[in-house]
Amino acid sequence: MAAIGNNNINAKLVLLGDMGAGKSSLVLRFVKGQFLEFQESTIGAAFFSQTLALNDATVKFEIWDTAGQERYHSLAPMYYRGAAAAIIVYDITSTESFERAKKWVQELQKQGNPNMVTALAGNKADLEDKRKVTAEEGCTYAEENGLFFMETSAKTATNVNDMFYEIARRLPRALPAQNPTGMVLADKPPERLQTSSCCA
Repeated sequence: MAAIGNNNINAKLVLLGDMGAGKSSLVLRFVKGQFLEFQESTIGAAFFSQTLALNDATVKFEIWDTAGQERYHSLAPMYYRGAAAAIIVYDITSTESFERAKKWVQELQKQGNPNMVTALAGNKADLEDKRKVTAEEGCTYAEENGLFFMETSAKTATNVNDMFYEIARRLPRALPAQNPTGMVLADKPPERLQTSSCCA
C-alpha cells in the first residue's frame, strides 16, 4: 500500500508483463537515466526506489520489477499484493506480448488492491517499423478496463518519466482516507480517470 505523512507518500509499485517487453529497461531509464542495449533477464524480481517531487507532495516509489518468464509467474502475487500502483508493460512489436498484458490486467482486477493506480505501457515505441499493436488498440483496451495508457520507449526515454509522474499524481486520490480507527469507505463512486487522448 501507500502510506501518507506530511505530504510524503511511500508507494509500492510493481511492473508486470511478458519477458522481453522492456520492464527492466523502463525502470533503469526512470531510476538511473540509463539504457542498456542488452539487458539480462530478471531473476524473480529486482528492487529499486526513486523519489519524485510534485507540487503538493513528495512520492517515494518502492519499485518491484518482476521477471517475465512463465516459471516465475507464481511469485508475482507476492509483489503486487498491497501495491499502490502497477505498470503492465507490453512490446508494441509483439501481439503475444499484448495478449499477455491483458491476462495480467485480468489477474490484477481479480486479486490486486482495488484502489491500485494501473498503467498500461506500450513499450518499444521507437520500433515503429516493426509495430504489430496500434496505439489505438492499446488505448481502447486501457479505456475499457479503467487503466491509463502511454506508449513508451526506454531506449529514447519517450514518456518514461511522464508515466511515473502521472502515476504519482493519481496516487493521493486513489488512496483510502487515513483514519486511526480503520479504513473509511467513500460513499461516492471514484471519479473517472482521464486517459490519454490517443483514442479521440
